[in-house]
Amino acid sequence: MTAIKHALQRDIFTPNDERLLSIVNVCKAGKKKKNCFLCATVTTERPVQVKVVKVKKSDKGDFYKRQMAWELRDLTEVDAKDANKENPEFDLHFEKVYRWVASSTAEKNSFISCIWKLNQRYLRKKVEFVNVSPQLLEESVPSGESQSVAGGDEDALDDYQELNAREEQDIEGMMEVCEYAISNAEAFAEKLSRELQVLDGANIQSIMASEKQVNILMQLLDQALAEVDNIEGKLLSYEEMLQSVKEQMDQISQSNRLIQISNTNNGKLLDEIQFLVNYMDLSKGHIKALQEGDLSSPKGIEACINASEALSQCMNVALKPGHDKLMAVKQQQHLFSELRDNFARRLTNHLNNVFVHQGHDQSSTLSQHTADLTLPKHSPLHRDLLRYAKLMEWLKNTQREKYEGLSRTYVDYMTRLYEREIKDFFEVAKIKMAGTSKDGKGKFATLPRKESALKQETESLHGSSGKLTGSTSSLNKLAVSSSNSRRSQSSSLLDMGNMSASDLDVADRTRFDKIFEQVLSELEPLCLAEQDFISKFFKLQQNPTLAQAENVDDADGTVHSRPPSEHRHSISEKDMVRMMMNKIFQSIETELNSLIALGDKIDSFNSLYMLVKMSHHVWTAENVDPASYLSTTLGNVLVTVKRNFDKCISGQIRQMEEVKISKKSKVGILPFVTGFEEFAKLAEAIFRNAERRGDLDKAYIKLIRAVFNNVEKVANESQKTPCDVVMMENFHHIFSTLSSLKISCLEAERKDAKMKYTDHLQSYVINSLGQPLEKLNHFFEGVVARVNQGVREEEVSYQLAFNKQELRKVIKEYPGKEVKKGLDNLYKKVDKNLCEEENLLQVVWHSMQDEFIRQYKHFEGLINRCYPGSGITMEFTIQDMLEYFSSIAQSH
Repeated sequence: MTAIKHALQRDIFTPNDERLLSIVNVCKAGKKKKNCFLCATVTTERPVQVKVVKVKKSDKGDFYKRQMAWELRDLTEVDAKDANKENPEFDLHFEKVYRWVASSTAEKNSFISCIWKLNQRYLRKKVEFVNVSPQLLEESVPSGESQSVAGGDEDALDDYQELNAREEQDIEGMMEVCEYAISNAEAFAEKLSRELQVLDGANIQSIMASEKQVNILMQLLDQALAEVDNIEGKLLSYEEMLQSVKEQMDQISQSNRLIQISNTNNGKLLDEIQFLVNYMDLSKGHIKALQEGDLSSPKGIEACINASEALSQCMNVALKPGHDKLMAVKQQQHLFSELRDNFARRLTNHLNNVFVHQGHDQSSTLSQHTADLTLPKHSPLHRDLLRYAKLMEWLKNTQREKYEGLSRTYVDYMTRLYEREIKDFFEVAKIKMAGTSKDGKGKFATLPRKESALKQETESLHGSSGKLTGSTSSLNKLAVSSSNSRRSQSSSLLDMGNMSASDLDVADRTRFDKIFEQVLSELEPLCLAEQDFISKFFKLQQNPTLAQAENVDDADGTVHSRPPSEHRHSISEKDMVRMMMNKIFQSIETELNSLIALGDKIDSFNSLYMLVKMSHHVWTAENVDPASYLSTTLGNVLVTVKRNFDKCISGQIRQMEEVKISKKSKVGILPFVTGFEEFAKLAEAIFRNAERRGDLDKAYIKLIRAVFNNVEKVANESQKTPCDVVMMENFHHIFSTLSSLKISCLEAERKDAKMKYTDHLQSYVINSLGQPLEKLNHFFEGVVARVNQGVREEEVSYQLAFNKQELRKVIKEYPGKEVKKGLDNLYKKVDKNLCEEENLLQVVWHSMQDEFIRQYKHFEGLINRCYPGSGITMEFTIQDMLEYFSSIAQSH
């Protein structure tokens, strides 16, 4: 360490006119050890500056560099961490706290001791030393000799007393008188010593000469002491005289102090009495209202509300410590408790009677409402009960058990009431639905061509339907008989395609849609009104939980377990509303599912109407409150409706796959093709602007793929009608349907249908045209085959089977009259193959004309190239062919 100290002094501090007094090897506390040195230094010039300098080795490690320096006057505290145990850690508090760990405790102690001595010597503002052993801190620094600060002779500090200005002037004056004061210091010192001895002698003689004056002074002092004794005697007599006055004044002061304390206590007592009187006094009017107030009249209810609020304020007043021990306070609290319990009991009994009375009262009007397919409105009941809302809130805050008992009673009676109403309401709805269709098929059926019957049936929906007289059994019989009548109808797609729906069928479907919409429209306001009433009446519209934790911390930190009665309140008030609604309307979801099943049984296409209506009402309910009972219930029912819709689509696909065609008659437009057209028109009308359009688009994709596959299947199995004709006609019908409906999701299928129609039209035309000129067609096929085998076109006429004589022979077999006759037979055959519904005869005939002309030109080209100069031509011209085709088409 000594070598390091000399190196630091030489390399760092000597160039800066500083002396190194103490050094300690340290590293920062809590970090990766990077050693450095803390150095205590003083400047060699005056005024002296004391610093703490941080020095560390360079990155290359070959020399030291000065990194940071702090003035000792900026040091506020030195913390040695532990004064009794050896601990190498210490803190230096400058503008911030620097925490260090020394390489050894001895180095740390030496450094702290040096800092203490420098602080004592050079600083007026003393540094605070904390957790430092007293042995390290000396009371003062010895003077008159050099003292080691850091333990080494080379680090000694010279203790000397600085000269003031006057002393400096005197020394300078003496040195100016003596010329050799600087050149011969020893002679100057001897001279000063001799002069000092002379002065000492003079002082002694002067003291001896002044003995007489000293004696005189002593006599004067004795006289002064005698006078002092005299004065003290007088003062003692005065003090005795004032002692009695002091005692009297003390008594007066004590009396005044007691009077002041009494007045203060009386004032505080008066404040406490006024506090108790103001906050714990219930007026006689309020007491009378709580004991005898009329709970059936508006004025009585208002008086009870005001009295209950005043009672709550009196009971909830924050008493000061000790108030609860006063007898008057105890009596008032007992009175308040009795008033609270009696009024809560009276209020509970009254509301129980109201619930029972209103429940029985409503049941008398059930038949009238349900017969008109409307649900009774409970707004009068809600209006009457909402007058008690504030009393219910008071009961909730004061008598929780009675409040919960009232809520259970209300739920029980309203559950019975709503169950009867909803059951009768759905009974009528089912009867009306079962009467909407006498022979519904639940299959693809053509849409109506007239609207008069539809209008009449729709208008009659809202008319009088009589009183509810049918029972559940009669409804079931009606539903079963309707189902049996429907099952008696033909279920094949062939019969279904040839069948046109009557106006009555369409009216039945529309009326079903109206009934279903009316059912949902009646249920929606009913549920929303009841939920709104429950929230307001039972004060459950707030969302925070009633109890956030199982334990409660008092203000003093004591932890108490919740009583068992409070564990039931840990659910949110929103959940309580949902639980009450689920209990009251527990039959709605069951009845809706039953109604949906009946509608699906009557006609599976009703699932389209139900999906649209249910989706719309779910969307509306979610916009109002996504977590409401209505939204949740309708969402559950919507799943069932969507399942029925998917089942309906699967049923149609299954019927397509099971279709059978007659072997004795031509196929024509397949029933499921026309059925898809009617389904699409119906679906587009139903799903116009609907929220669940995506479900219909998915169904379209499934159905159209099934239609495509089964058209090809039937075409391949057809024996009476050519495959190309079946494909051409049906895909033309599909293309026309998709083009007219403009269904965006089926655009690719529309293009595919057009392509299939075009391809099979061309194939049918080509295959059919080979029959009128069969021999000529075979002859030229042979010519083309020879050319393809390598025979030159001008040499074909030299082939024995294809010479000019054979060509003329074949041409003579097809004079114009024969060609026309063959075309006439072809027209009849085409007419026989094609169906009348699609009206493609003229299209096919025109295509055959174009194809025939193309073949004619092909034959002429072969004659000109293979038989040049022969003068051979066809027996008829293109103009003749046009006349043949036109006359044949006109004649038929």
